[in-house]
Amino acid sequence: MKAATIAQLKKELQYKDQEELVQLCLRLAKFKLENKELLSYLLFLADDEEDYVAEVKGDISHEFSEINTSSYFYIKKSVRKILRGLKKNIRYSGNKETEVRLLLHFCDELIAIKPSIRRNKMLMNIYDRQLAMAKKKIDALHEDLQYDYLQLLEVHQSN
Repeated sequence: MKAATIAQLKKELQYKDQEELVQLCLRLAKFKLENKELLSYLLFLADDEEDYVAEVKGDISHEFSEINTSSYFYIKKSVRKILRGLKKNIRYSGNKETEVRLLLHFCDELIAIKPSIRRNKMLMNIYDRQLAMAKKKIDALHEDLQYDYLQLLEVHQSN
């Protein structure tokens, strides 16, 4: 089965009444966990971005505290898993400032891991890529926000 385009879906959804739309949303939410998470974000957290950022930062910090640091193999595996979850949460928000804040928090947590990630090229590459991505997103923000976040970014780059 070939999926319809967004334009086709939008056009068709305009003809549905409210009850049918509710049923379609619930059916979508039952189908896949990601759909359910996105719907939860849109309904409960989208109005308060600060709470959302705080919640995601807390989740990231918790996941970093749970990492098995006995070898770099386990650290790399866990960091990639945390990064996948972070990217998913960033997609839900779609807000560039939120993305910058979450990426910088991820970098804070990553650089604080013991044993140091500086001894592992792959982990340093992940760290550098996320800093570069944050820099790219900072350039798209308002000038006042750019200044604040560039200050934070310089602190990361000097570490």
